[in-house]
Amino acid sequence: MDVIPEIRRLHFVEHVTISDLAKQFKLSRPTIRKHLKTVEEPVYPTRQHQPYLKLGAFIEQLRTWLETDATLPGKKCKRTAQRLYECLQAEGYVGGYSAVQRYVKAWKASRSASPSIKQAFVPLLFPAGETCQFDWSHERAVIGGVEQVVKVAHFRLSYSRQMFVVAYPRETQEMVLDAHNQAFTFFGGVPKRMVYDNLKTVVDAIFVGKERRFNRRFLTLANHYLFEPVACTPESGWEKGQVENQVGNISEWLFTPTPKFADFAELNAWLAQRCRELASRSHPDQPSRTTADCFAEEQPLLMPVKAMFDGYVESMRRVSSLCLIRIDRNRYSVPAQWANQAVSVRLTADRVRIVAEGQVIAEHERRFGRDQLICDPWHYLPVLEKKPGALRHGAPFVTWDLPIPIKVVRNRILKQDKGDRAFVDLLLMARDLGDAGLDALEVACDLTLQTGVISAAIVLNEMRRLTEDTRPKALDESVTSLPTLAVEPLADCSRYDALRSARHVH
Repeated sequence: MDVIPEIRRLHFVEHVTISDLAKQFKLSRPTIRKHLKTVEEPVYPTRQHQPYLKLGAFIEQLRTWLETDATLPGKKCKRTAQRLYECLQAEGYVGGYSAVQRYVKAWKASRSASPSIKQAFVPLLFPAGETCQFDWSHERAVIGGVEQVVKVAHFRLSYSRQMFVVAYPRETQEMVLDAHNQAFTFFGGVPKRMVYDNLKTVVDAIFVGKERRFNRRFLTLANHYLFEPVACTPESGWEKGQVENQVGNISEWLFTPTPKFADFAELNAWLAQRCRELASRSHPDQPSRTTADCFAEEQPLLMPVKAMFDGYVESMRRVSSLCLIRIDRNRYSVPAQWANQAVSVRLTADRVRIVAEGQVIAEHERRFGRDQLICDPWHYLPVLEKKPGALRHGAPFVTWDLPIPIKVVRNRILKQDKGDRAFVDLLLMARDLGDAGLDALEVACDLTLQTGVISAAIVLNEMRRLTEDTRPKALDESVTSLPTLAVEPLADCSRYDALRSARHVH
């Protein structure tokens, strides 16, 4: 999977031929063609990778020895990787020499920079449409009357300096995926390269130098939009200095004093508008032009967004006997027929989708509080068929915000003999009518209340009358002329007379 996004980017963006790609990656041309058609994430057996599997318990000891040797004068006084390996064996290490050698090499590489030029930098020049930088920051805002810490995703186009920020309640992977969708929609295109820190939602493992193992779901995002992901050197923020500076500026410009909004949607709409307004300031490298002017030049050079990425993160969950699944300390309902079974949960920034047998069986708005119960009463109707008494105190039905006519009729019917079963029959009929079922039930209840006689039979009759198919109108013979035969057939009854005169033997 790691080479597939690179192959597709080189072919569709850099216009490298299939033959050249086959030579470069040492693959056959049919394999290259197959990779060019691969958009979704392929399914492979899960593999565990740990560079220092057996060395892990001895890394602290090895680091201490390296730091001690670094203070010794002269190269001859310092232990080689081979000697350090032998010392670790004396401590009980049973792994191989190569792991020790890789760690020593990486440790020395991290200390190879000269202190005399540590704070010296090289001015950078970015072509238009090529590079965008990404980072997170934590800010404070009042959402729905509650002051809280919000996680803000920052994007910055390196040429035009056009910024985009979007806030979320968390910093999880589905938020990262959604932030990219929002940013590319705002920019009206996709840059060729995205620069990141080594955050866990993007990078799974850091190796020597610039080598990284990116998260598989994130690579699917990169493969969809055909941009090249680049991870910075650890603790080297200057490699994406523009967005690092933006983090500090946004905190001052947009979150001081603390902003107040009803919800995250209102906050993000305001943040997008402020990003457009701040683009009217002068460009730092081209003072005679504004950021908006440079962005107008850069925007046509971005890769077009042909389709939005479905930025969900998928996991398997088991449905409880209460027809619920637990997600982030909250519980969501699932149709009763899936109780005690395993289902797939697809989490996005604002939705929870439950999938089984390749179909979405339930969908909820995502909640970010704790210990909340999010129920769809329609999921529990099969249970009510067998246990109608649950209608009175069942949590999904007690909190069900029904129209007023239905509530009044329900309260009256529940006081009658076998009222539970009667009202369940009304709900079952409303379910069978599909999307218009609840509206039909509301109108039927309203008409029943007007009669003054409240019973489930009357409501059912009104629902049938409202939803029955319209009968075709009778033809008006005075207007419509019926076709006539030019030669009418003559009736021949002789055969029937012969039958009547025949004798039948019983």
